[in-house]
Amino acid sequence: MDNTGAGFERRIQASIAKMPALPVTVAKVVEIANKQGTSPVDLNKVVSMDPVLTARLLRLVNSAYYGLSTKVTTLVRAIIMLGVNTVKNLALSAAVLDNLGKAEHFDALEMQGFWRHCLGVGAAGKLIAQKIGVPAEAIEEYFIAGLLHDIGKIPLNSVAAEAYIESMMLADRGRMPLYKAERSGLGMDHLQVGELIARNWSITENLIDAIVWHHDPLGYTGVHTRLVFVVATANYFVNIAGLGYAGDRYPEKLPDEVYTSLGITADYLDDIEDAIAEQITKAEVFLRVTKDKL
Repeated sequence: MDNTGAGFERRIQASIAKMPALPVTVAKVVEIANKQGTSPVDLNKVVSMDPVLTARLLRLVNSAYYGLSTKVTTLVRAIIMLGVNTVKNLALSAAVLDNLGKAEHFDALEMQGFWRHCLGVGAAGKLIAQKIGVPAEAIEEYFIAGLLHDIGKIPLNSVAAEAYIESMMLADRGRMPLYKAERSGLGMDHLQVGELIARNWSITENLIDAIVWHHDPLGYTGVHTRLVFVVATANYFVNIAGLGYAGDRYPEKLPDEVYTSLGITADYLDDIEDAIAEQITKAEVFLRVTKDKL
């Protein structure tokens, strides 16, 4: 079977095309949340039509992930507490994980290690965002970007598991980043595949940019530089710290310009390693709520 070149790319595209479309409710939530001036009442009208999403939002806002002292019992109050962007991101994450979070999609990659890595990048991204003064209402976006940054690896390893294992072995033998081994062995990498998935599901542009550019932050020229830089930084640190495993043992060194732009140092990341590990444990609650089960 052709596992390189145009033939392989067509198989990947066909696999993505077969994925169920975003639920109508999720698409509507994204549309409404992206409009200026959207209120919790506006979202409540849409979300309340979807009992599954409603239940997830209520479970999340009352979970250890947020640690609120008072239980929230109404949907509109949950939306107010979570914020419009968090509701949008939760809805998107739920749709993505419903389609890609199942064990059947993991042949070459080990599922628990993969999601622990993604949670680690989300948790580290959230802590970095807080450190550099990202507004509170936008913090959750950094977690979601980290959670979804490697989604392109899932179709690659499920469509051609043996070839993907060979790519991981090539990366280890050559002590090279996995995305370069993917390009060499498969003809495309998880950044490209992640973009295909994201555009197929109309995921917002800021999250797409983080997915596509987290291995080449200095090559990015768009308007979401801070998000891209934070996800790139979080991904690099989580890889070298060995928090979970997504197949990348030899990531490229993060350019000093990224640290400088964010106003942090590598030492800062070392200092928060324990905090990141604690946040991963807390973030597993988010994943359970979003996927219903690990």
